[in-house]
Amino acid sequence: MSAFTDIRLQGVSYAFGAHTVLNRIDLAIPSGTIVALLGPSGCGKSTLLRLLAGLAQPAAGDIWFGDRCVAKAGWSLPPEARDIGMVFQDYALWPHMSVAQNVAFPLKMRNVPRAEREARIVQALTRVGLAEFADRKPAGLSGGQQQRVALARAIVAEPGVLLFDEPLSNLDTALREALCHEMARLLRQLGTTAVYVTHDRREAELLADRIVHLASGEVESVRTVTSTSGESA
Repeated sequence: MSAFTDIRLQGVSYAFGAHTVLNRIDLAIPSGTIVALLGPSGCGKSTLLRLLAGLAQPAAGDIWFGDRCVAKAGWSLPPEARDIGMVFQDYALWPHMSVAQNVAFPLKMRNVPRAEREARIVQALTRVGLAEFADRKPAGLSGGQQQRVALARAIVAEPGVLLFDEPLSNLDTALREALCHEMARLLRQLGTTAVYVTHDRREAELLADRIVHLASGEVESVRTVTSTSGESA
């Protein structure tokens, strides 16, 4: 099992051509904390998540996972070397694979032995309430069930950091709120360090321990959520 880790961003900037997307971001995320990156479209929250995932390189500053530098100007450790799990907005499931095969993929990449792999798949699918759907193909599942498969795949290898890129935005309001509660409960049971991108304030308050509000590529505020009911300090 991976040791959950703290995350530090120090003076992180990112530009697309002449346009500055992120401007000298300083942010500390303690180990085991769930942080929501909240803000309107274009504020830089998805770019910040891409930097944490290793899908982009900072133009300035550096990013640390625990005592390990994972990115600095002109250099970035690849995603597969970062001990992360990621849940995407579009689920990113392979349609030709069964649910179990989709969930198994991170374990195969880590060369986990077959017996241990099968036990972990069952555990992950049980955690998201889909143990009986292991042999189904994604096309035979609802949108909410597909998102649970994506979550199971993200947690199956027990990574040190979980990253979420607006994973519930394609779902209707009632299902989105129900899944928010489920995900918040699961993340707290796991104790995983998590960063969750959303433009929905209610979603952020249901899930997060801290909400980082971004505006025009800068951290506008950091707020502690005192309960999962939406009340905050």
